[in-house]
Amino acid sequence: MGGCLSKPKPEVKVELTLLDKEKEADVMSPNGKASPFSDSRPNGALGHGSDEDASATFRPSHKPRDYVEATVCHVKDLENGQMREVDLGTGRALLIKEHGEFSAIGHKCPHYGAPLVKGVLSKGRIRCPWHGACFDIATGDIEDFPGLDSLPIFQVRVEKDRVIIRANKQALQTQRRTQAMSKCSAVINSSTGFSHVLIIGAGPAGLVCAETLRQEGFTDRIVMVTMDKHLPFDRPKLSKSLESTAEQLRLRSAEFLQTHDIELLTEKEVVSVDVKAKTVTFQDGFKMEYRKLLIATGSKPKPLNYIGKDVENVFHPRNPEDANSIARLANNKNAVIVGTSFIGMEVAAALTDKAHSVSVIGREVIPFRKVFGEKVGKAIMKLFETNRVKFYMLNEVSEMRGHHGQLKEVVLKSGKVLRADVCVIGAGSGPATAFLKQSGVHMDSKGFITVTKTMQTNVEGVFAGGDVVTFPLSLRNNKKANIPHWQMAHVHGRVAALNMIGRPTEVKTVPYFWSAMFGKSIRYAGYGDGFDDVVIQGDLDDLKFVAFYTKSEEVVAVASMNYDPIVSRVAEVFGSGKTIRKRDVETGDMSWLIDKGSQ
Repeated sequence: MGGCLSKPKPEVKVELTLLDKEKEADVMSPNGKASPFSDSRPNGALGHGSDEDASATFRPSHKPRDYVEATVCHVKDLENGQMREVDLGTGRALLIKEHGEFSAIGHKCPHYGAPLVKGVLSKGRIRCPWHGACFDIATGDIEDFPGLDSLPIFQVRVEKDRVIIRANKQALQTQRRTQAMSKCSAVINSSTGFSHVLIIGAGPAGLVCAETLRQEGFTDRIVMVTMDKHLPFDRPKLSKSLESTAEQLRLRSAEFLQTHDIELLTEKEVVSVDVKAKTVTFQDGFKMEYRKLLIATGSKPKPLNYIGKDVENVFHPRNPEDANSIARLANNKNAVIVGTSFIGMEVAAALTDKAHSVSVIGREVIPFRKVFGEKVGKAIMKLFETNRVKFYMLNEVSEMRGHHGQLKEVVLKSGKVLRADVCVIGAGSGPATAFLKQSGVHMDSKGFITVTKTMQTNVEGVFAGGDVVTFPLSLRNNKKANIPHWQMAHVHGRVAALNMIGRPTEVKTVPYFWSAMFGKSIRYAGYGDGFDDVVIQGDLDDLKFVAFYTKSEEVVAVASMNYDPIVSRVAEVFGSGKTIRKRDVETGDMSWLIDKGSQ
């Protein structure tokens, strides 16, 4: 399996120089590009506009003591295509050498802090080893998702064959950078029933759409509405970290949204959309007109049929309060999980060190069989059983029994009765699109909105993204696909925003998702729907493996545990348009991936 894992890099000794005087100020914008406001249109137009304060953004007023310089290595210490994490005394940076040129950027992925030195360097960008986010090494800008922020960039120069980095101390500490954004130029009363761009949903698709508009110089009104009472939050963490608060999970603060003139209306449920009048009606009767609309309402839990729907302490975890309640009620008590979805299994794993017992009910023989295949599914099931989780497979819930209204037992259709103080239902979900039934926005038989590669619906000016859509997947010859991944929703939001302002852009990304259980992460890239074989390299018993999912003689997806950054390597190959053949992965030699992913 040579070539999959990065060799540990030696520690680098550095010489530190605190600057005595300020050097030349950078003339570029914080993202290394010319000002995005240079191509401006008249205020009020649906497009780019100027921001009177923009120039201040691009003229750093940092004092000399805000910077540090360090000699980090000799020019010959790095070969082309190599990366090294270096210490500047007040923080670390990632030094990169490509095509004979050095560059330096933040060393941690802004998403979850993954060490980028273990990532994949290819064609002027680096891909995160954990979740696949991509960053331009020259500008630090995020180019593929997940995540909202970009990386800081640092000045590099070579003197007498020594590589010297000059870095802002604060940037070294934060390891992230928010791209420059415009502000709303219009004076708007918050009660005004009109928004140039109206976004239904405050998940990643909606938030990335709003931020992209501002990053691209859009200066008209943006309103984002959500049924949640919270600011946009990291929903995938809910099932992995049950005791996290809304504040700990939030993606952006209220101050951030206010600063960038992204209005957020919480606890607002949309009941109808009139595409002819370009009006959205809310449950409270409030109406809002729009010029452009993004529908990104996400998914809703599929209902189950059982007796005892009024029994309390049964949850479909959708918000931090639900997650917190599940953790509290399961403390030294009996927890039952209905369904072997990722949410259900992640909750089960999170509860094993809290609950007296954890039971999982599933319709299939093996969890995750449709996604990961039988062998990987069995290995994951064994991991759960080793951690005291009891499975009741090929089964369904018949009744929830309570005492004084509180759940006490879960009755299965097989007749088995399980003691239960809390129950979590993770039995799948469907698109939250019922409010569109009479709208004229086209949906398929399952309620998914059909969109083009530009995230445009059949209605001009109406876009959709995230869990609610089926879209043409370039990776699979433009087959219509629904991919409810966190990463994919980010991409949809950005593509929708760019097309809203007249910058034709198509969805082109490699689907990438992950799950965490018992401190172990499984990563997955590609689109394995309908795979007919699985080629496994490594050791399933030790949970150190790579699984290649094939259709006919072509690899269509990959999953791994404890084998970073191989999934990101394969994602890079997929993204380049190259084909991986089944015979390529049957040998067990993965060294070819290094070359194939960097051509």
